[in-house]
Amino acid sequence: MCGIAGKMYADRSRQVDRDLLQRMADAIVHRGPDDEGHYLHGHVGLCMRRLQVIDLPGGNQPMANESETTWVVFNGEIYNYRELRRDLESRGHEFRTASDTEVILHLYEEEGIGCLEHLRGMFAIAIYDLPADKLFLARDRLGKKPLYYAHVDGGVAFASELCALLEDGSVDTTIDPVALDEYLSYLFVPHPRTIYTGAKKLPPGSFAVFCHGELSIERYWQVRYAGDGAVEQPDAVDALEAELREAVRLRLVADVPLGAFLSGGLDSSLIVALMQEISGKQVKTFSIGFEASSFNELEYAGQVAASLGTDHHEDVVSYRAAELVPGLLDHFGEPFADSSALPTYHLSRFTRQEVTVALSGDGGDEVFGGYRRYQARLLADVYNRWPAALGRSLVNVAASGLREPTSYYGNSYRKKVKRFVEYARATRAAPDTSWAFFLPRGKKLTCMRKILPIF
Repeated sequence: MCGIAGKMYADRSRQVDRDLLQRMADAIVHRGPDDEGHYLHGHVGLCMRRLQVIDLPGGNQPMANESETTWVVFNGEIYNYRELRRDLESRGHEFRTASDTEVILHLYEEEGIGCLEHLRGMFAIAIYDLPADKLFLARDRLGKKPLYYAHVDGGVAFASELCALLEDGSVDTTIDPVALDEYLSYLFVPHPRTIYTGAKKLPPGSFAVFCHGELSIERYWQVRYAGDGAVEQPDAVDALEAELREAVRLRLVADVPLGAFLSGGLDSSLIVALMQEISGKQVKTFSIGFEASSFNELEYAGQVAASLGTDHHEDVVSYRAAELVPGLLDHFGEPFADSSALPTYHLSRFTRQEVTVALSGDGGDEVFGGYRRYQARLLADVYNRWPAALGRSLVNVAASGLREPTSYYGNSYRKKVKRFVEYARATRAAPDTSWAFFLPRGKKLTCMRKILPIF
Protein backbone atom coordinates (compact mmCIF):
# COMPACT_ATOMS: atom_id res chain seq x y z
CA MET A 1 0.00 0.00 0.00
CA CYS A 2 0.99 3.63 -0.40
CA GLY A 3 -0.08 6.82 1.33
CA ILE A 4 -1.12 10.18 -0.10
CA ALA A 5 -1.88 13.56 1.47
CA GLY A 6 -2.10 17.22 0.60
CA LYS A 7 -3.85 20.55 0.89
CA MET A 8 -5.23 23.25 -1.40
CA TYR A 9 -6.34 26.79 -0.55
CA ALA A 10 -8.99 28.61 -2.57
CA ASP A 11 -6.99 31.83 -2.24
CA ARG A 12 -4.01 31.66 -4.62
CA SER A 13 -2.10 34.16 -2.51
CA ARG A 14 -1.92 31.72 0.42
CA GLN A 15 0.98 29.30 0.65
CA VAL A 16 0.72 25.67 1.74
CA ASP A 17 3.19 25.07 4.55
CA ARG A 18 6.05 22.83 3.44
CA ASP A 19 6.48 21.65 7.01
CA LEU A 20 2.82 20.56 7.07
CA LEU A 21 3.36 18.43 3.96
CA GLN A 22 6.40 16.84 5.57
CA ARG A 23 4.53 16.07 8.78
CA MET A 24 1.69 14.50 6.80
CA ALA A 25 4.14 12.34 4.85
CA ASP A 26 5.97 11.33 8.03
CA ALA A 27 2.68 10.28 9.62
CA ILE A 28 2.10 7.67 6.89
CA VAL A 29 5.66 6.46 6.34
CA HIS A 30 4.54 2.94 7.33
CA ARG A 31 2.29 2.87 4.25
CA GLY A 32 5.16 3.56 1.86
CA PRO A 33 8.68 2.75 3.05
CA ASP A 34 10.28 2.76 -0.42
CA ASP A 35 10.06 6.38 -1.55
CA GLU A 36 8.76 9.87 -0.71
CA GLY A 37 7.74 12.72 -3.01
CA HIS A 38 6.36 16.27 -2.76
CA TYR A 39 4.78 18.81 -5.09
CA LEU A 40 4.44 22.37 -3.79
CA HIS A 41 2.99 25.11 -5.98
CA GLY A 42 1.98 28.05 -3.85
CA HIS A 43 -1.56 27.38 -2.68
CA VAL A 44 -1.39 23.66 -3.55
CA GLY A 45 0.70 20.91 -1.99
CA LEU A 46 0.75 17.14 -2.58
CA CYS A 47 2.85 14.47 -0.90
CA MET A 48 3.17 10.73 -1.20
CA ARG A 49 4.79 7.71 0.49
CA ARG A 50 5.30 4.82 -1.92
CA LEU A 51 5.37 1.06 -1.61
CA GLN A 52 6.80 -0.14 -4.92
CA VAL A 53 4.68 -2.76 -6.72
CA ILE A 54 4.64 -1.83 -10.44
CA ASP A 55 7.47 -0.14 -12.43
CA LEU A 56 9.86 0.04 -9.50
CA PRO A 57 12.31 2.62 -10.94
CA GLY A 58 9.81 4.74 -12.91
CA GLY A 59 6.66 5.02 -10.83
CA ASN A 60 7.73 7.71 -8.38
CA GLN A 61 5.14 10.30 -7.36
CA PRO A 62 3.85 12.99 -7.46
CA MET A 63 3.79 12.50 -11.21
CA ALA A 64 3.07 15.13 -13.87
CA ASN A 65 2.04 15.13 -17.49
CA GLU A 66 4.48 16.37 -20.17
CA SER A 67 3.57 20.03 -19.71
CA GLU A 68 3.45 19.75 -15.90
CA THR A 69 -0.06 21.18 -15.88
CA THR A 70 -1.61 18.11 -14.23
CA TRP A 71 -0.19 16.38 -11.15
CA VAL A 72 -1.31 13.16 -9.47
CA VAL A 73 -0.70 11.21 -6.27
CA PHE A 74 -2.26 7.77 -6.18
CA ASN A 75 -2.59 4.90 -3.72
CA GLY A 76 -3.66 1.55 -5.10
CA GLU A 77 -3.43 -0.49 -8.26
CA ILE A 78 -5.18 -0.24 -11.64
CA TYR A 79 -5.61 -3.79 -12.86
CA ASN A 80 -6.47 -2.96 -16.47
CA TYR A 81 -3.79 -0.29 -16.94
CA ARG A 82 -2.07 -2.15 -19.79
CA GLU A 83 -5.24 -2.26 -21.88
CA LEU A 84 -5.94 1.41 -21.10
CA ARG A 85 -2.38 2.34 -22.04
CA ARG A 86 -2.64 0.68 -25.45
CA ASP A 87 -5.86 2.57 -26.15
CA LEU A 88 -4.33 5.89 -25.06
CA GLU A 89 -1.24 5.30 -27.19
CA SER A 90 -3.49 4.73 -30.18
CA ARG A 91 -4.94 8.19 -29.52
CA GLY A 92 -1.49 9.77 -29.59
CA HIS A 93 -0.49 9.82 -25.92
CA GLU A 94 3.19 9.21 -25.20
CA PHE A 95 4.38 7.52 -22.01
CA ARG A 96 7.62 8.02 -20.10
CA THR A 97 7.12 5.21 -17.56
CA ALA A 98 5.61 1.72 -17.36
CA SER A 99 3.47 2.61 -14.32
CA ASP A 100 -0.28 2.52 -13.84
CA THR A 101 -0.02 6.00 -12.30
CA GLU A 102 0.87 7.59 -15.64
CA VAL A 103 -2.11 5.85 -17.24
CA ILE A 104 -4.39 7.70 -14.80
CA LEU A 105 -2.79 11.01 -15.78
CA HIS A 106 -3.29 10.56 -19.51
CA LEU A 107 -6.76 9.13 -19.05
CA TYR A 108 -7.70 12.21 -17.02
CA GLU A 109 -6.34 14.41 -19.82
CA GLU A 110 -8.51 12.53 -22.28
CA GLU A 111 -11.68 11.99 -20.28
CA GLY A 112 -11.60 14.36 -17.29
CA ILE A 113 -13.72 13.09 -14.40
CA GLY A 114 -15.11 10.47 -16.78
CA CYS A 115 -11.79 8.62 -16.46
CA LEU A 116 -13.21 6.85 -13.40
CA GLU A 117 -15.62 4.85 -15.55
CA HIS A 118 -12.67 3.07 -17.18
CA LEU A 119 -10.59 2.24 -14.12
CA ARG A 120 -10.70 -1.31 -12.74
CA GLY A 121 -8.88 -1.54 -9.48
CA MET A 122 -8.53 -0.27 -5.94
CA PHE A 123 -7.54 3.35 -5.64
CA ALA A 124 -7.50 6.65 -3.84
CA ILE A 125 -6.53 9.42 -6.26
CA ALA A 126 -5.75 13.12 -5.94
CA ILE A 127 -5.21 15.17 -9.11
CA TYR A 128 -4.38 18.86 -9.28
CA ASP A 129 -5.51 20.42 -12.57
CA LEU A 130 -3.46 23.61 -12.83
CA PRO A 131 -5.26 25.32 -15.77
CA ALA A 132 -8.65 24.84 -14.05
CA ASP A 133 -7.14 25.43 -10.59
CA LYS A 134 -9.08 22.37 -9.44
CA LEU A 135 -8.39 19.54 -6.98
CA PHE A 136 -9.98 16.23 -7.90
CA LEU A 137 -10.24 13.42 -5.32
CA ALA A 138 -11.63 9.95 -6.04
CA ARG A 139 -12.07 6.61 -4.31
CA ASP A 140 -12.60 3.15 -5.80
CA ARG A 141 -16.04 1.61 -6.16
CA LEU A 142 -16.04 -0.48 -2.98
CA GLY A 143 -13.80 1.76 -0.89
CA LYS A 144 -10.89 -0.67 -0.54
CA LYS A 145 -8.49 2.27 -0.34
CA PRO A 146 -9.20 4.90 2.33
CA LEU A 147 -9.37 8.65 1.72
CA TYR A 148 -10.14 11.26 4.40
CA TYR A 149 -10.70 14.95 3.86
CA ALA A 150 -11.51 18.16 5.74
CA HIS A 151 -13.09 21.30 4.29
CA VAL A 152 -11.47 23.88 6.57
CA ASP A 153 -9.40 27.03 6.77
CA GLY A 154 -10.45 28.31 3.35
CA GLY A 155 -9.40 25.13 1.64
CA VAL A 156 -9.39 21.33 1.58
CA ALA A 157 -6.93 18.93 3.18
CA PHE A 158 -6.86 15.17 2.44
CA ALA A 159 -4.93 12.07 3.49
CA SER A 160 -4.93 8.28 3.41
CA GLU A 161 -5.15 8.13 7.20
CA LEU A 162 -6.66 10.30 9.89
CA CYS A 163 -3.31 10.62 11.65
CA ALA A 164 -1.92 12.46 8.62
CA LEU A 165 -5.00 14.63 8.18
CA LEU A 166 -4.89 15.70 11.82
CA GLU A 167 -1.37 17.07 11.32
CA ASP A 168 -3.34 20.05 9.96
CA GLY A 169 -4.23 21.88 13.15
CA SER A 170 -7.19 23.62 11.50
CA VAL A 171 -9.21 20.38 11.48
CA ASP A 172 -11.95 20.43 14.14
CA THR A 173 -11.33 17.46 16.45
CA THR A 174 -14.51 17.85 18.50
CA ILE A 175 -16.16 14.45 19.01
CA ASP A 176 -19.14 14.01 16.66
CA PRO A 177 -22.04 12.66 18.79
CA VAL A 178 -23.73 11.12 15.74
CA ALA A 179 -20.52 9.28 14.86
CA LEU A 180 -20.24 8.07 18.46
CA ASP A 181 -23.80 6.74 18.30
CA GLU A 182 -22.98 4.94 15.03
CA TYR A 183 -19.81 3.47 16.53
CA LEU A 184 -21.72 2.05 19.46
CA SER A 185 -24.20 0.58 16.99
CA TYR A 186 -21.74 -0.99 14.54
CA LEU A 187 -18.38 -0.93 16.38
CA PHE A 188 -16.95 1.26 13.61
CA VAL A 189 -17.86 4.69 12.21
CA PRO A 190 -19.50 4.36 8.77
CA HIS A 191 -18.74 6.84 5.98
CA PRO A 192 -19.00 9.75 5.47
CA ARG A 193 -18.39 10.53 9.14
CA THR A 194 -15.35 10.04 11.32
CA ILE A 195 -15.29 10.32 15.09
CA TYR A 196 -14.26 13.97 14.60
CA THR A 197 -16.69 16.68 13.52
CA GLY A 198 -14.23 18.28 11.11
CA ALA A 199 -12.95 15.18 9.31
CA LYS A 200 -14.88 13.09 6.79
CA LYS A 201 -14.42 9.93 4.76
CA LEU A 202 -14.88 10.21 1.01
CA PRO A 203 -17.55 7.51 0.38
CA PRO A 204 -16.76 4.52 -1.84
CA GLY A 205 -17.59 5.01 -5.50
CA SER A 206 -17.45 8.79 -5.10
CA PHE A 207 -15.36 11.74 -6.18
CA ALA A 208 -14.88 15.25 -4.83
CA VAL A 209 -13.99 18.45 -6.68
CA PHE A 210 -12.62 21.56 -4.95
CA CYS A 211 -12.69 24.57 -7.26
CA HIS A 212 -13.02 28.33 -6.60
CA GLY A 213 -13.63 27.68 -2.91
CA GLU A 214 -16.53 25.27 -3.47
CA LEU A 215 -16.37 21.57 -2.55
CA SER A 216 -18.75 19.19 -4.32
CA ILE A 217 -19.07 15.44 -3.80
CA GLU A 218 -20.78 13.08 -6.23
CA ARG A 219 -21.21 9.35 -6.54
CA TYR A 220 -20.05 7.85 -9.85
CA TRP A 221 -21.00 4.22 -9.13
CA GLN A 222 -23.66 2.27 -7.25
CA VAL A 223 -24.15 -1.41 -6.60
CA ARG A 224 -26.84 -2.68 -8.95
CA TYR A 225 -29.02 -5.19 -7.13
CA ALA A 226 -31.53 -5.87 -9.91
CA GLY A 227 -30.89 -9.19 -11.62
CA ASP A 228 -30.91 -9.81 -15.35
CA GLY A 229 -33.60 -12.45 -15.11
CA ALA A 230 -33.66 -16.09 -14.07
CA VAL A 231 -30.38 -17.99 -14.54
CA GLU A 232 -30.02 -21.75 -14.38
CA GLN A 233 -27.64 -22.89 -11.64
CA PRO A 234 -25.05 -24.50 -13.99
CA ASP A 235 -24.90 -21.28 -16.00
CA ALA A 236 -24.56 -19.21 -12.83
CA VAL A 237 -21.70 -21.43 -11.62
CA ASP A 238 -19.87 -21.09 -14.96
CA ALA A 239 -20.35 -17.31 -14.97
CA LEU A 240 -19.11 -16.99 -11.39
CA GLU A 241 -16.04 -19.10 -12.11
CA ALA A 242 -15.22 -16.94 -15.14
CA GLU A 243 -15.54 -13.76 -13.08
CA LEU A 244 -13.37 -15.14 -10.27
CA ARG A 245 -10.76 -16.40 -12.72
CA GLU A 246 -10.52 -12.99 -14.39
CA ALA A 247 -10.40 -11.17 -11.05
CA VAL A 248 -7.51 -13.33 -9.84
CA ARG A 249 -5.66 -13.03 -13.18
CA LEU A 250 -5.79 -9.23 -13.03
CA ARG A 251 -4.45 -9.17 -9.47
CA LEU A 252 -1.42 -11.29 -10.30
CA VAL A 253 0.22 -8.37 -12.14
CA ALA A 254 3.12 -7.17 -9.97
CA ASP A 255 6.86 -6.50 -10.23
CA VAL A 256 7.45 -7.72 -6.67
CA PRO A 257 6.99 -11.07 -4.85
CA LEU A 258 3.34 -12.02 -4.43
CA GLY A 259 1.57 -14.54 -2.19
CA ALA A 260 -1.73 -15.26 -0.46
CA PHE A 261 -3.34 -15.52 2.97
CA LEU A 262 -4.66 -19.05 3.52
CA SER A 263 -7.04 -19.91 6.36
CA GLY A 264 -8.21 -23.24 4.98
CA GLY A 265 -11.73 -21.90 4.49
CA LEU A 266 -13.65 -21.98 1.23
CA ASP A 267 -12.87 -18.44 0.07
CA SER A 268 -9.11 -18.25 0.60
CA SER A 269 -8.66 -21.85 -0.61
CA LEU A 270 -10.49 -21.07 -3.84
CA ILE A 271 -8.39 -17.95 -4.46
CA VAL A 272 -5.15 -19.85 -3.87
CA ALA A 273 -6.23 -22.67 -6.18
CA LEU A 274 -6.98 -20.19 -8.97
CA MET A 275 -3.70 -18.34 -8.38
CA GLN A 276 -1.73 -21.54 -8.73
CA GLU A 277 -3.63 -22.64 -11.81
CA ILE A 278 -3.44 -19.28 -13.62
CA SER A 279 0.17 -18.45 -12.79
CA GLY A 280 1.49 -21.94 -13.39
CA LYS A 281 3.82 -21.39 -10.44
CA GLN A 282 4.01 -22.56 -6.86
CA VAL A 283 2.20 -19.92 -4.81
CA LYS A 284 3.56 -18.78 -1.45
CA THR A 285 0.80 -19.13 1.17
CA PHE A 286 0.73 -17.88 4.76
CA SER A 287 -1.25 -18.88 7.83
CA ILE A 288 -1.09 -18.15 11.54
CA GLY A 289 -2.38 -19.85 14.65
CA PHE A 290 -2.73 -18.62 18.20
CA GLU A 291 -1.40 -20.07 21.43
CA ALA A 292 -4.15 -21.47 23.67
CA SER A 293 -6.89 -20.60 21.19
CA SER A 294 -9.96 -22.50 20.05
CA PHE A 295 -9.86 -20.59 16.77
CA ASN A 296 -6.69 -22.15 15.40
CA GLU A 297 -7.14 -22.91 11.67
CA LEU A 298 -3.61 -24.11 10.92
CA GLU A 299 -4.73 -27.72 10.49
CA TYR A 300 -7.21 -26.84 7.72
CA ALA A 301 -4.81 -24.42 6.03
CA GLY A 302 -2.10 -27.07 6.06
CA GLN A 303 -4.42 -29.62 4.46
CA VAL A 304 -5.31 -27.22 1.64
CA ALA A 305 -1.68 -26.22 1.12
CA ALA A 306 -0.62 -29.86 0.92
CA SER A 307 -3.41 -30.68 -1.53
CA LEU A 308 -2.56 -27.76 -3.82
CA GLY A 309 1.21 -28.06 -3.40
CA THR A 310 1.84 -24.47 -2.32
CA ASP A 311 5.01 -23.11 -0.71
CA HIS A 312 3.34 -22.89 2.69
CA HIS A 313 4.47 -20.86 5.70
CA GLU A 314 2.98 -21.09 9.21
CA ASP A 315 3.49 -19.20 12.44
CA VAL A 316 2.02 -19.50 15.93
CA VAL A 317 1.66 -16.26 17.89
CA SER A 318 -0.01 -14.88 21.00
CA TYR A 319 -2.68 -12.22 20.73
CA ARG A 320 -0.71 -9.60 22.73
CA ALA A 321 -3.80 -7.41 22.58
CA ALA A 322 -2.73 -4.99 25.31
CA GLU A 323 0.54 -4.38 23.48
CA LEU A 324 -0.88 -4.07 19.96
CA VAL A 325 -4.14 -2.17 20.39
CA PRO A 326 -2.61 1.29 21.03
CA GLY A 327 -0.58 1.09 17.82
CA LEU A 328 -3.51 -0.20 15.81
CA LEU A 329 -5.70 2.64 17.08
CA ASP A 330 -3.06 5.11 15.89
CA HIS A 331 -3.41 3.70 12.38
CA PHE A 332 -7.20 3.58 12.45
CA GLY A 333 -7.26 7.10 13.88
CA GLU A 334 -10.65 6.54 15.51
CA PRO A 335 -12.48 3.87 17.56
CA PHE A 336 -12.66 0.50 15.79
CA ALA A 337 -13.69 -2.65 17.61
CA ASP A 338 -13.49 -5.48 15.07
CA SER A 339 -11.31 -8.05 16.79
CA SER A 340 -10.21 -9.46 13.41
CA ALA A 341 -7.76 -6.54 13.22
CA LEU A 342 -5.43 -8.38 15.61
CA PRO A 343 -5.00 -11.62 13.65
CA THR A 344 -4.86 -9.65 10.40
CA TYR A 345 -2.01 -7.57 11.80
CA HIS A 346 -0.08 -10.67 12.87
CA LEU A 347 -0.66 -12.39 9.53
CA SER A 348 0.30 -9.31 7.50
CA ARG A 349 3.54 -8.80 9.42
CA PHE A 350 4.44 -12.49 9.03
CA THR A 351 3.62 -12.46 5.31
CA ARG A 352 5.66 -9.29 4.67
CA GLN A 353 8.82 -11.19 5.58
CA GLU A 354 8.51 -13.08 2.28
CA VAL A 355 6.29 -11.10 -0.13
CA THR A 356 5.14 -7.54 -0.80
CA VAL A 357 1.62 -8.25 -2.10
CA ALA A 358 -0.84 -10.84 -0.78
CA LEU A 359 -4.26 -11.86 -2.06
CA SER A 360 -6.99 -12.97 0.34
CA GLY A 361 -10.51 -14.38 0.34
CA ASP A 362 -12.05 -11.42 2.16
CA GLY A 363 -15.53 -10.43 1.03
CA GLY A 364 -16.88 -13.84 0.08
CA ASP A 365 -19.12 -14.21 3.13
CA GLU A 366 -20.52 -10.70 2.66
CA VAL A 367 -21.31 -11.21 -1.03
CA PHE A 368 -22.77 -14.70 -0.71
CA GLY A 369 -24.41 -14.49 2.72
CA GLY A 370 -22.07 -16.90 4.43
CA TYR A 371 -22.32 -15.48 7.93
CA ARG A 372 -24.94 -16.79 10.38
CA ARG A 373 -25.91 -13.18 11.11
CA TYR A 374 -27.82 -13.12 7.82
CA GLN A 375 -29.88 -16.12 8.93
CA ALA A 376 -30.47 -14.32 12.24
CA ARG A 377 -31.90 -11.36 10.38
CA LEU A 378 -34.38 -13.53 8.48
CA LEU A 379 -35.47 -15.14 11.76
CA ALA A 380 -35.76 -11.73 13.43
CA ASP A 381 -38.09 -10.52 10.68
CA VAL A 382 -40.29 -13.58 11.23
CA TYR A 383 -40.20 -13.07 15.00
CA ASN A 384 -41.19 -9.41 14.68
CA ARG A 385 -44.28 -10.39 12.68
CA TRP A 386 -45.47 -12.44 15.63
CA PRO A 387 -48.16 -10.33 17.36
CA ALA A 388 -47.11 -8.99 20.76
CA ALA A 389 -50.51 -9.90 22.21
CA LEU A 390 -50.03 -13.53 21.21
CA GLY A 391 -46.85 -14.07 23.16
CA ARG A 392 -43.98 -11.98 21.76
CA SER A 393 -44.12 -9.52 24.66
CA LEU A 394 -43.95 -12.38 27.16
CA VAL A 395 -40.89 -13.82 25.42
CA ASN A 396 -39.24 -10.39 25.45
CA VAL A 397 -39.73 -10.06 29.21
CA ALA A 398 -38.56 -13.61 29.89
CA ALA A 399 -35.44 -13.19 27.72
CA SER A 400 -34.54 -9.88 29.40
CA GLY A 401 -34.53 -11.59 32.76
CA LEU A 402 -32.15 -14.38 31.77
CA ARG A 403 -28.92 -14.40 33.75
CA GLU A 404 -25.95 -14.50 31.41
CA PRO A 405 -23.09 -16.89 32.08
CA THR A 406 -19.56 -15.56 31.72
CA SER A 407 -18.74 -17.97 28.90
CA TYR A 408 -18.54 -16.92 25.25
CA TYR A 409 -22.09 -16.50 23.98
CA GLY A 410 -21.63 -19.02 21.19
CA ASN A 411 -21.51 -21.76 23.82
CA SER A 412 -24.51 -20.52 25.81
CA TYR A 413 -28.13 -20.89 24.69
CA ARG A 414 -29.18 -18.34 27.30
CA LYS A 415 -26.91 -15.69 25.78
CA LYS A 416 -28.03 -16.65 22.28
CA VAL A 417 -31.71 -16.27 23.16
CA LYS A 418 -31.19 -13.01 25.03
CA ARG A 419 -29.12 -11.49 22.25
CA PHE A 420 -31.54 -12.63 19.56
CA VAL A 421 -34.48 -10.98 21.32
CA GLU A 422 -32.45 -7.79 21.83
CA TYR A 423 -31.48 -7.86 18.17
CA ALA A 424 -35.06 -8.40 16.99
CA ARG A 425 -36.24 -5.46 19.11
CA ALA A 426 -33.39 -3.30 17.78
CA THR A 427 -34.28 -4.05 14.14
CA ARG A 428 -37.82 -2.82 14.75
CA ALA A 429 -36.42 0.55 15.83
CA ALA A 430 -33.59 0.67 13.25
CA PRO A 431 -34.01 -1.77 10.31
CA ASP A 432 -30.33 -1.55 9.32
CA THR A 433 -29.12 -2.88 12.69
CA SER A 434 -26.56 -5.67 12.28
CA TRP A 435 -26.41 -8.83 14.40
CA ALA A 436 -22.66 -8.53 14.67
CA PHE A 437 -22.41 -4.82 15.41
CA PHE A 438 -24.96 -3.33 17.75
CA LEU A 439 -25.71 -2.19 21.26
CA PRO A 440 -29.33 -1.70 22.35
CA ARG A 441 -30.40 1.92 22.76
CA GLY A 442 -30.29 1.85 26.56
CA LYS A 443 -26.72 0.52 26.68
CA LYS A 444 -25.63 3.05 24.06
CA LEU A 445 -26.98 5.96 26.05
CA THR A 446 -25.22 4.71 29.18
CA CYS A 447 -21.91 4.62 27.34
CA MET A 448 -22.42 7.99 25.66
CA ARG A 449 -23.26 9.77 28.90
CA LYS A 450 -19.88 8.70 30.26
CA ILE A 451 -18.11 10.21 27.24
CA LEU A 452 -20.20 13.27 26.34
CA PRO A 453 -22.01 15.18 29.11
CA ILE A 454 -24.66 16.46 26.65
CA PHE A 455 -26.58 13.18 26.88
